[in-house]
Amino acid sequence: MTFVGNSVVVKVPATTANLGPGFDTLGLALSLYDELTVTVREEPGAFVDVIGVGAGVVPTDASNLVVTAIAHTFAAYDIEMPGLHLVARNSIPHGRGMGSSGAAIVSGIMAAKGLLEGIVEIDSQALLALATQMEGHPDNVAPALFGGLTIAWMTPNGPQHKKLIVHRGVSPLVFVPESTMSTALARSLQPTSVPHEDAIFNVSRSALLIAALIQSPELLLAATEDKLHQSYRASAMPETDALIQLLRANDLAAVVSGAGPSLLVLCSDPAQRLVAADLVASNATTPWVPLMLAVDFKGATVVAHPVETLA
Repeated sequence: MTFVGNSVVVKVPATTANLGPGFDTLGLALSLYDELTVTVREEPGAFVDVIGVGAGVVPTDASNLVVTAIAHTFAAYDIEMPGLHLVARNSIPHGRGMGSSGAAIVSGIMAAKGLLEGIVEIDSQALLALATQMEGHPDNVAPALFGGLTIAWMTPNGPQHKKLIVHRGVSPLVFVPESTMSTALARSLQPTSVPHEDAIFNVSRSALLIAALIQSPELLLAATEDKLHQSYRASAMPETDALIQLLRANDLAAVVSGAGPSLLVLCSDPAQRLVAADLVASNATTPWVPLMLAVDFKGATVVAHPVETLA
């Protein structure tokens, strides 16, 4: 059972999915984090304090996505969720293609894992399955859970993943705009089928991208070409598209981050990030915040603080 006063602390990285050609398959964990503290309380139900991104906007009751993920995990093991107090310290931008919803889901599932420690053991496969059930696809939740570069795919037995270590020469840079983008809207802009040659094009670039990210960063520009999703979504985020075209014309591997409208530049050395930042600052017509990030190799973590150890 979970005792009143038991607490867990969870840390989950931002993610960027697709990486150009790897639509719904490739994801990368980034060194920007949401942190969550969950404490068991006597009163039933859940209450959330939100600090940072989303404060005053996201729900603070049982409809909060983190709470929903905790409840989903408890229900999966037929255990009643206790009363909870959550403190969410959010840094990941919302609605901008950096995996905020995936991070919220993973935060809740990891919190439940910590609270249920010693009662049920939730292994990595179960974590991924629970997260994918809620998110709908595994490309963001896999890197959020496991860190690094992840390849995710679906099987009759549920979602699977493979984690890879990114070459140390790869330097991610994310430009975050003021505007947001609905993932549902972005997906609605895509056709239900694509030309055969476009599918072949993306298969080749996706394979090349794995090689570029783990072994040959100098191939990143060619490896991030895409014909499956970015051009179809361009009309919904014209400045994102214009900046990507500008950066790529200057030999920088720029792509839409997730569903957008943030853009990701995968640089082959840190100096390229300064060039990219200067280009965006000089040509953007609206404010964009550059985030010079590292690849997160650890993924989500949870530390339990049983009530007996609290002073």
